[in-house]
Amino acid sequence: MSDSRSGYLLGIGSNIEPRANIAKIIHLLLCQLPRLSLSRVLKIPPIGMNSQRDFLNVVVFIETAMTEVELKMICNDIEITLGRDRHDPARKTKDRTADLDILTKAVFPEDGNRLVSSITDEYFLYPLLDEINAYLSNGHYSTQQAGETITFDDLTFGQTATTIDRNASTGNERVIQ
Repeated sequence: MSDSRSGYLLGIGSNIEPRANIAKIIHLLLCQLPRLSLSRVLKIPPIGMNSQRDFLNVVVFIETAMTEVELKMICNDIEITLGRDRHDPARKTKDRTADLDILTKAVFPEDGNRLVSSITDEYFLYPLLDEINAYLSNGHYSTQQAGETITFDDLTFGQTATTIDRNASTGNERVIQ
């Protein structure tokens, strides 16, 4: 029997300098949280907005006992740190450096077969949700689209689902799976 992992699924995206900003978002999350499990990173055209800039999107599972309110504060702080105006009424239809949305609370492997349409109506995240669900439940997933490589410091991710641990004793991050 495997141990359950409880936490939250986040949808993360950027379409202003997206490679640099996705790397910054992951780094800033790791400054606050000890472990992140990530889907691959996909390039996705903007939906519901007038823009020519493609997004890079990733789904992240954060194993944590913190409340949704506490996590939302971290997400909002990251958006603001990277230049997003959270008070702009048109912020949902503008290009953005950082967009972090809490999609749902989840427990793995129990939620591994959950329908992604029950998690969000943002259908462009469905392949990433399917992938992270399979990854966290030790299931099989076949990718239809190659992931985008993101590199910062000595860390590279984005081609496939992976887990990143923060080494608290050194402050460094490292890929463990």
